[in-house]
Amino acid sequence: MNLISKLLPESNILLDLECASKKRVFEQVGLLFENQLSIARSLCFDSLFAREKLGSTGLGQGVAIPHGRIKGLKEAVGAFVRVREPIAFDAPDNKPVQLIFVLLVPERATDQHLQILSELAQMFSDKAFRQQLLTAKTAHDVHLLFENWEPHAPSQRSAAV
Repeated sequence: MNLISKLLPESNILLDLECASKKRVFEQVGLLFENQLSIARSLCFDSLFAREKLGSTGLGQGVAIPHGRIKGLKEAVGAFVRVREPIAFDAPDNKPVQLIFVLLVPERATDQHLQILSELAQMFSDKAFRQQLLTAKTAHDVHLLFENWEPHAPSQRSAAV
């Protein structure tokens, strides 16, 4: 089992969300975390937006990994959002984003935070994985993709990018 599947319950997967901007995505994810984990939506939104002001969390290839630190959070939590129509995210390749993994970590998280971001970057560098996320029909299907993902050998990974 990988790090990501442990922090992404099926209930935190939103598919084909109607959002026209990253601000709207942050609002929807804030609402999700408020309903699922009792994290104030404003706290979530503010944390994600503050991080985004430091530089875009868009990776390129239609993917973004917005993340933030939350005071009082005990362990890292994630949400996966696939928006219906790609949105601008200031990604390095200037392409709009459709696959968004939102990560919230405790205020003092360091090594674990970096390990999770590294694993997410590996996952999303896999072209086949991205394509499967784009075509998955249900939250359960998406959850299984994350749960069953395994890193490829370095030569395979670089060929998949």
